[in-house]
Amino acid sequence: MTGTPVVEISDLHAWYGESHVLHGINLRVEQGEVITLLGRNGSGRTTTLRAMLGLTGARKGSVRIRGTETIDLPTYRIARIGIGYCPEERGIFTGLSCEENLLLPPSVGTSAGVGMSLAEIYHMFPNLEERKHSPGTRLSGGEQQMLAVARVLRTGASLLLLDEISEGLAPVIVQALARMITTLKEKNYTIMMVEQNFHFAAPLADRFYVVEHGQVVEQFGSAELSFKQERLGALLGV
Repeated sequence: MTGTPVVEISDLHAWYGESHVLHGINLRVEQGEVITLLGRNGSGRTTTLRAMLGLTGARKGSVRIRGTETIDLPTYRIARIGIGYCPEERGIFTGLSCEENLLLPPSVGTSAGVGMSLAEIYHMFPNLEERKHSPGTRLSGGEQQMLAVARVLRTGASLLLLDEISEGLAPVIVQALARMITTLKEKNYTIMMVEQNFHFAAPLADRFYVVEHGQVVEQFGSAELSFKQERLGALLGV
């Protein structure tokens, strides 16, 4: 591959307190790619995303975003490079309406330009327009997940970190999220996903990284999936 990758991580270590969680993560993501981090719970996948943003404790190694070294930068400066993070816990402001949640995020002011308009968001997620005046506490789990992702898209970030966005949701919501990722890929967004739902990730991702004990132990492209079924079955129970 040629050119500067959007993400280039080299020998990334991270800690929570005295617990050494990441033990030298190495990966890269090209412009417009969708990559998925696979592995068991506790393998270090979510910590990889959090460490990219400086949300762990101590960390060392190299995390280059579009060629800029970020390992010593505070989280707010990393975000302004154009990274949008959708955590597993969603972080919806329950005291605000659905639309107020969407209006809250500031633009990160990157070359990606302004974030998606409300009209674009509502076209992608009609449920949110129907519930735009509803408080966060009244939204279903699926609607909250849609809102969490949509709020990130409002910022103008073009690198998205999505943590288990399909977890525990009804099939119709999972299908809507899959359509969203397909649309974003067509718009040349770059996406890193942590997913336990392999059947959700398989048709969407260009490449896969398998994480075990805080290290990348294997990587492969979508064309190799059929040759990896036995390995993934043992790892993920699929």
